Amino acid sequence: MKAIQISHSQELNIINIPEPQAPGQGEVLLRLRYVGFCGSDINTFMGRNAMALNPVIPGHEVGATIETVGPDVPEGLKPGMVVTCNPYTNCGKCASCRNGRVNACEHNQTLGVQRDGAMREFIVLPWEKVIPAGLMSPRDCALIEPMSVGFHAVSRALVTDIDVVMVIGCGMVGMGAIVRSVLRGATVVAADIDDDKLALARKMGATYTINTRTENVHQRLLEMTSGFGPDVVIEAVGSVPTYQMAVDEVSFTGRVVCIGYAKSEVSFQTKYFVQKELDIRGSRNAMPQDFRAVIHYMERGTCPVDELITRVIRPDEALDTMRWWSQNPGKVFRILVEF
Repeated sequence: MKAIQISHSQELNIINIPEPQAPGQGEVLLRLRYVGFCGSDINTFMGRNAMALNPVIPGHEVGATIETVGPDVPEGLKPGMVVTCNPYTNCGKCASCRNGRVNACEHNQTLGVQRDGAMREFIVLPWEKVIPAGLMSPRDCALIEPMSVGFHAVSRALVTDIDVVMVIGCGMVGMGAIVRSVLRGATVVAADIDDDKLALARKMGATYTINTRTENVHQRLLEMTSGFGPDVVIEAVGSVPTYQMAVDEVSFTGRVVCIGYAKSEVSFQTKYFVQKELDIRGSRNAMPQDFRAVIHYMERGTCPVDELITRVIRPDEALDTMRWWSQNPGKVFRILVEF
């Protein structure tokens, strides 16, 4: 069967690998319909992802159908069902797993990063990692995982309806944070350097937008919040300026949640940590309930999914598309590969 493999920096190939046999005990065989390329994949392609295998089959944003099920799989999983998957592993033994936060397992191996992923025609997974997607289409299912990461960050921030939430970065993960904050009744400020993304953020429910390249961020936030600053800042970029902005702009006694990985060390005025008595939290991956929450939202039919999908391509178009993306990083939400 066909699979996409990133083997070296700027090198991507279509390879043939053995088709999986019948699923074993507790396993499910999935036929991949659509798989998304994400930010970690473009970093792998550019040779900047130190966590990724080399070579690696990328892909952890999945829209699939169940082909067959093995013995001892619950009756709720049946051939033909549209599903997505939880692409993370958890060891069950580390501190995170012991505390019930399996999304942050010390030994996690995400599909397409630390282990070969889903950019292939078929894959076998444990039934526990297969998530039924209700009435959603396989194409739209490929958007669930990245949005769930944003949903999880909002849970980490303990967002409520009295909060003003600033989301820095309006990519797919940031859009998930915007949606979940709006669903919780918060007032959302979306911040980005791209006006097209900010326009889409308004469609997703943001009340205010700030172009951080052309506007005075601090002054705009004071105007929007009666001088207090946002109660919550969610950092969904992973850069030195946006990390610093999050700490600088959050209100006194506010909460900062960090999703993005900065590629270099970040220097802070640590006096703000103390003076503001800040809660600063990391947010990693997503929990099963975050996946379910995204599905529940998307089944409403109000999500502008067509605007979140930049391109749908065939496997043989992947190399040219990744080269294009590497030269146009700010213009991509999600690129889906159709198998």
